[in-house]
Amino acid sequence: MTRSNLVAATQWITAAAVRHGQHLVPHVMERQSLSRRAACALLHRLEAAQWLLREGIGRKAVYKPGPLRQVVQRYELAGLQEDLPWARDFAPNFALPPEVARMAQHAFTELLNNAIDHSGGTQVTVSMRQTSMHLQLLISDDGCGLFQRIERAFDISDPALAMFELSKGKLTSEPDRHNGRGLFFTSRLADVFDLHANLVAFQYRGWDKRSWFKSRPIARQGTSIYMALALDTTRTLDAMLRAYSADGDGYGFERTSVPLQLIVDTHTGLESRAQAKRVASRLQSFRRAEVDFSGINDVGHGFADELFRVFSREHPMVEIVPVGMAPRVAAMIESVRAG
Repeated sequence: MTRSNLVAATQWITAAAVRHGQHLVPHVMERQSLSRRAACALLHRLEAAQWLLREGIGRKAVYKPGPLRQVVQRYELAGLQEDLPWARDFAPNFALPPEVARMAQHAFTELLNNAIDHSGGTQVTVSMRQTSMHLQLLISDDGCGLFQRIERAFDISDPALAMFELSKGKLTSEPDRHNGRGLFFTSRLADVFDLHANLVAFQYRGWDKRSWFKSRPIARQGTSIYMALALDTTRTLDAMLRAYSADGDGYGFERTSVPLQLIVDTHTGLESRAQAKRVASRLQSFRRAEVDFSGINDVGHGFADELFRVFSREHPMVEIVPVGMAPRVAAMIESVRAG
């Protein structure tokens, strides 16, 4: 039994144990064309690796999924309905705390629906794994890639600027069918959220004040999104949805956060009014926007004046709140507001 065979078996053994626990040995013999001895050896190794639990011995043994669980499925996108894979192929095979299960279903269906409606691909692969501490979800389609899709719809060719607009929320290429909430809220459910498309990648870490930042991409066609949730998280779907309402009590998407580090680098700071207009784009659809200056030490007068005086005067119903300010940034913003 090679390591590759063992790893391949982890992709289907959880569901097999749920469905064929009392007859798992003959099921594995038939599925893998193995002798009884070889099938028992494979199950023994999976049990030792914590993929299975066994009750009883010999031919009376009953198998159940172990602390480690995994399901991997590939689907044709044409005609796929995102709720059915969750209910049929995934949810029955995992043992999750109720709130984690609800967050997982929300993320699963939102991300799979994105692949169905927006990828332009033909297939999607979904993998979900449970460890002793985390739930991990990976959804990969073979479409055109998220950033190419945004370039076509919004004429934004720079992936960093596309990610910047995505990070605000309410960005959708099909406003009649979607409201741009899916990726925004799903990323904020996660402890770890990675987005790979078109040879670029961005990460979101629930504990990191920098919000979105660039990471090392994987070289593959389409869009791949990975997320991980701690099984003991205190986060809930209801609390997260309410956190972005104006008063923290309803479900309206009225607040957002703008991570400025996505549009700066070692050669480009925040100096111009054009940059400020880019930051302010679509903020009028919110009632409150936190503009995050984390990691930025200086800001130009033109940028600050355009965003915190001109935009605020033209859109008095939008509260622009700077956060994460270094001393010189705070001083500049105070000066233009005083003016």
